[in-house]
Amino acid sequence: MIELGVNIDHVATVRQARQTYEPDPVWAAVEAHLGGADGITVHLREDRRHIQDDDVRRLRDLTHIKLNLEMAATPAMIDFAVAIRPEMAMLVPEGRHEITTEGGLDVAGDEAPLARAIDRLHSAGIMTSVFIDADLAQVDAAARIGAAVCEIHTGPYAHAFHGRGRDTQSAAVVAELERIRRAGERILGHRMRFNAGHALNFFNVQPVAALAGVRELHIGHSIVARALFVGLRESVREMKRLIREAAAAAGAAASGAAASGAGASGAGAPGAQASGVQASGVGSSVVGAPAAWASTAGADGALPGRLPAPG
Repeated sequence: MIELGVNIDHVATVRQARQTYEPDPVWAAVEAHLGGADGITVHLREDRRHIQDDDVRRLRDLTHIKLNLEMAATPAMIDFAVAIRPEMAMLVPEGRHEITTEGGLDVAGDEAPLARAIDRLHSAGIMTSVFIDADLAQVDAAARIGAAVCEIHTGPYAHAFHGRGRDTQSAAVVAELERIRRAGERILGHRMRFNAGHALNFFNVQPVAALAGVRELHIGHSIVARALFVGLRESVREMKRLIREAAAAAGAAASGAAASGAGASGAGAPGAQASGVQASGVGSSVVGAPAAWASTAGADGALPGRLPAPG
């Protein structure tokens, strides 16, 4: 079942704006847990712009759901992770000039040092993940260095979605979603775990959540932003509901297509095509027809982009 990891970095961003002691990221982690989060993600950057070392130590001691530590693959950060032992460590590229992570890790161009980092983390009992672009060569390189998880960078999809007026049927959005789908398929083929995240929000998340085989979505900024108005617990609860509904609807559509194909195959019908769900490509993973994605709120107050509950 698809899971939600909540990134709480920007709770610390508010605190660091005043260099004070509140809001406390540990309180945020508890609220996220109560809202249904399956895990907590924090990025301990080398410049310590938001999350601090002590935040990670306290989260390790006080939270009751899994902790995912995003980090650069530097000796100092690897030493810290080995000492803290989060459930998962995700290696990410990092630049002091960037506002947020701007692209995936170049695993293919830096295999040897990344393999050493992953080996050390794995030896400490930490699940290892790499944050990569939806590039098949990067997926293959991640498998070669021994990563257990690939998190696909969904930023290009999110930017296309926003730039094309939130139109899920636009060519640019369909193309980016297809890149993610193909990368996920390759990840699963290597027997790694398929995660995704970056710039996902309440309006663009469902097509990604509906992709076949995706295990976890890591989402932070949009959840914390909405929490300013509805509270963190409610914000997490709504995001969890959206991704679970999308995944369930996709699963139901896939099951229906398979049943239809099995029933029609004896009569020479074209299987899944007869049900209106393509056998391959984006259509098969995103609940069949793109028209299923609502673009405006319905009479029940459903958020834009939300699928109807599976019938």
